[in-house]
This record gives sequence, C-alpha cells and structure tokens, in this order.
Amino acid sequence: MNVEVQVAPDAGGVPGRSELARWARAAGPARALETWECTLRVVGEAEGTALNERYRAGRGATNVLAFPFDAPPGTALPLLGDVVVCAPVVEREAREHGVDPCAHWAHLVVHGILHLLGHDHRFEDERARMQAEESRVLTRLGFADPYAGEHRA
Repeated sequence: MNVEVQVAPDAGGVPGRSELARWARAAGPARALETWECTLRVVGEAEGTALNERYRAGRGATNVLAFPFDAPPGTALPLLGDVVVCAPVVEREAREHGVDPCAHWAHLVVHGILHLLGHDHRFEDERARMQAEESRVLTRLGFADPYAGEHRA
C-alpha cells in the first residue's frame, strides 16, 4: 500500500515518516496490498480543531479523523482515503493514560486505517470487531494489546 505521509510544520513529537507508513500498511487491506493508496497527515492543534469542527461537528481537536474515499459509481480507483492524526492530542493522551507514546501513535494510525476500511465502533458488536483487529495488528507489530484487561463483548 502506498502511504503518503504529510507532517504539518507545527506538529511536534511525531514518529518518523517510515514508521508511520509501516504502521498504516500493517493495517491495510490484505488483498492487492501494493495497489492501494492513502494519505496520512499529522497536524497541529489548530488544523485538527478546524477539521474536526468542519467535517465531524466535533468541538476542538480529536486524536484521529478518517475520511474514506467514496469513488463515483463506475469508477475503480485504488484510493482508501485520508487519515488525520493530531500530534498534540496523541501526546497528551499518552501522558494522561500513562502509555508509551510510540505505542499510542501506532494504535491511532492503525485505528484510522481500519476506519478507512469500513470498521466502526458506534455499536457494541462493531466496537468488539474493530478492537480485536486493532489488537491483532498491533501485536503483530510488536506492541502490547491496547485493550488487554478490558472486557470485550
């Protein structure tokens, strides 16, 4: 999967571009992996807030936003969409929850890619499936299961 990594100038504490792309590819579609494309953009607080408020009706910045590409009927393009990760929120959450920042970055990149692939967590059964897939990908990457010890449906 081709992952274009963009890092906004005001996004500090960001893992390397190759790591971000590797984590995204690990969560990507197994079928014809080399033909799929997505953009992973790391942003600062202001851009994260603007995107969340404009496109998701949220308040303030959130950790990750996913914008799946919806091809027009009859068009076959290998685009998954865009994932936006807000660096200050990721760093703040890692500190607040006492988790390794690198592991939290990987988790949110994987989470965003899974959203592009159609996973969601609005309902309990969807949430359980998405968390199981996140755990599978992250442990394969060498990270601890972020949901270890939590009850899953």
